[in-house]
Amino acid sequence: MSHRTPEPFATPRLEALPLRVEYAEEMAAVLADPALHTFTGGAPETPEALRARYARQTAGSPDAGELWWNWVLRAGDGLVGYVQATVRGDLAGIAWVVGVPWQGRGYAREAAGGLVAHLREAGVRTVIAHIHPEHAASAAVAAGAGLARTGEREDGEERWELAF
Repeated sequence: MSHRTPEPFATPRLEALPLRVEYAEEMAAVLADPALHTFTGGAPETPEALRARYARQTAGSPDAGELWWNWVLRAGDGLVGYVQATVRGDLAGIAWVVGVPWQGRGYAREAAGGLVAHLREAGVRTVIAHIHPEHAASAAVAAGAGLARTGEREDGEERWELAF
């Protein structure tokens, strides 16, 4: 797992493209609905704020033992969300977000499942996600990607895990 930059991957309906600063404008529109922040807090970011965040993310972790892998998700000719993995050795913490207009189509489940498969091929042996206990949709996505509740909590969120 020495790749500082993530490799692209695809699922039947989605292309996962390595994050680039240039995606900020389109992603600001994808992520503009305040409902996306119901369980995580915060508010939608402006294109400028996203550009700055994407610049930090694409520069990589300051910790040489940690990889920050981020992808935007393209369905057809437009972006619909993102997936990300923080990789340390053979352990990856993952997250996913699909914009509100594209929710309910199975994109998050497909993207998370594709991400888990991609990480496994890259040598990851354990995948974890932290999910708000009241976020039923994210719990369903995690279960669909093969993760299971561990019964552990961290910062009020449930830990889900899949070991290969």
